[in-house]
Amino acid sequence: MSKDSGDRDTLHQGKHLHLHSRKGWEFVVRPNAKGVVAVLAVTDDRFVVLTEQFRPPVGRKVIELPAGLAGDLPTQEDEPLVTAAKRELLEETGYEAKNWTRLTEGPSSAGLTSEVITFFHATGLTRIGDGGGVRGEDIKVHFIPIADVKNWCEKRERDGVLTDFKIYAALYLARSLTQLTEARLWY
Repeated sequence: MSKDSGDRDTLHQGKHLHLHSRKGWEFVVRPNAKGVVAVLAVTDDRFVVLTEQFRPPVGRKVIELPAGLAGDLPTQEDEPLVTAAKRELLEETGYEAKNWTRLTEGPSSAGLTSEVITFFHATGLTRIGDGGGVRGEDIKVHFIPIADVKNWCEKRERDGVLTDFKIYAALYLARSLTQLTEARLWY
């Protein structure tokens, strides 16, 4: 165990994660990223763009928003969050978006990690690539009518696929903050 520059002890340093302790509380830090971005991408005909991929920590496939790390690429440590969101949307889904709105930010799991996620709403989508991810990622892209997202996710859950809660949070925020006119998104 070693002391780092702050008031925390370093318990372990892996390639992508560091385990620290502060006043007896253990938590994880991503040393090579300045943040996490998640994108609620909605097509002009009101389909939500979702991704599906196997996630080793939970041992199952997970339905998610297009998302990823900001500032994790060499020479891009100061990458703006919206730039990372644009990059992740393109890499994972093959889409660019004309319009970007920052919805909010907050901790992903404040008792476990220092990670903060910034949500973006992307519209005016144009497909310019294949998507599917990079470097060994195997990402499947889904287009779900906005009014059917909850039912579709519940069906996938019955098939053993997990749904990332950030999907519902982003839909709620977009509905509240950008006035999506759908009367009922999932209830």
